[in-house]
Amino acid sequence: MAIVPSVPSIPSPGRPEPEQRAGTAAGGVASAQECVLLKHGEVFLRGRNRARFEELLQRNLQDALRGVEGPTWVKKGRSVTLVGGRVPRERLVECVRRVIGFNLVQPALRVSSSEEDIGRTAVEVLRSVREERGREVTFAVRARRRDKTFPLASSRLAAAVGARVCEETGLPVNLSAPDVELNIEVERGGTCLSWEKLPGQGGLPVGSSGRALALLSGGYDSPVAAYRAMRRGLACDFVHFTGAPYTDASSVYKAYALARQLCRFQPGGRLHVVPLGKAQKQLAIAGAGRYQVVAQRRLMARTAGALAARLGAETLVTGDSLGQVASQTLANMAAVDEAAPLPLLRPLVGWEKQEIIDEAQQLGTAEISVLPDEDCCSLLAPRQVSTRARTTDVHRIERRLEVDELVEELLEGSWTLTPGADDAPSASASPSASAPVPSPASSSSSSCAAGARAASSGA
Repeated sequence: MAIVPSVPSIPSPGRPEPEQRAGTAAGGVASAQECVLLKHGEVFLRGRNRARFEELLQRNLQDALRGVEGPTWVKKGRSVTLVGGRVPRERLVECVRRVIGFNLVQPALRVSSSEEDIGRTAVEVLRSVREERGREVTFAVRARRRDKTFPLASSRLAAAVGARVCEETGLPVNLSAPDVELNIEVERGGTCLSWEKLPGQGGLPVGSSGRALALLSGGYDSPVAAYRAMRRGLACDFVHFTGAPYTDASSVYKAYALARQLCRFQPGGRLHVVPLGKAQKQLAIAGAGRYQVVAQRRLMARTAGALAARLGAETLVTGDSLGQVASQTLANMAAVDEAAPLPLLRPLVGWEKQEIIDEAQQLGTAEISVLPDEDCCSLLAPRQVSTRARTTDVHRIERRLEVDELVEELLEGSWTLTPGADDAPSASASPSASAPVPSPASSSSSSCAAGARAASSGA
């Protein structure tokens, strides 16, 4: 990986520091300004409503940059966005790569749009790459002239810069498979040179497709499903069903830690905790038997749907994968769908388990999901689970209960947490039985944050 030439960060192009208004920055690069070039993803394909998608994308980017210490600036172009500021470029890259909606993230240097400055910077960049790698490298120059007032066409600019690099460095050209691909993008007000392309999150800007309530357990599947829903433009809140009062708070700590990790990819997001244990016991007493799991999943869907309606969410999201476990057969999924008052999305319905685990590792949720906990799904689970639940049988069980009243009781006993409102987990923290147990009385995030710190370090 190429190392960036050592040049100081400069503030917005319109407000250069006095000592850098003219001349050459450190390292010999003429007035070079460190920045990050972001390439828009699917937003580019939008039609007449493209402006709305771009506005959401910029808003999400600005929200992400609020977490960066130091002043930053954003310059929007056509299908590209430029970000810079008095912040280490590595920190900027880390931050903007989490913003859903950008396909490519390119660390770059920005110089004035003169052939002399562009050529001089290109030479210095290629020299730095050669010195860092300790060997000769082949290169290619790709130029794109978005500012049509620039005198050279894209192909002529690429040829001119390539010729100068060859002359001053002696590096060989390889247009088909270069070691280093130097990209030059001429914009109004400046030109960006980049030589590294990092993948972004892609997808649609979060919020462009509406709001969703994602059912969040402590396993691998549901966090990945929520992330996939975000990539399709859904802003997600989360709901976690705990087996309280018959289970401990470990599953809540995990859900909080997972929600906090997922909120790194979207602005905000709240976690709603619903104690389900007493309702599960009522289902068992009503004779659910081998339909216990399906019946309680139907109750979860009803409760989540009622909560979503209060929050203004338009759909539910689960981590179901067809055939993965007994409760996720086609017949059982259909039985749960029948009880859901809102559309129930399953982004992972065709995924294999290993595919889900691989993505969880990339997201940073896998190390949380592997931690032990007492989840509600194992509470009162029968030895044999029905794989082909008949709705008539489930209806008969539900008629023995006042389901609507039960849903209201569950919502009245729930409480809300705001992941990320507290400091990030401390590296020195360790799991402790003395960690406070979250409860309706502590509707702030403080108690759950303590457990999440323990969960994160315990991984």
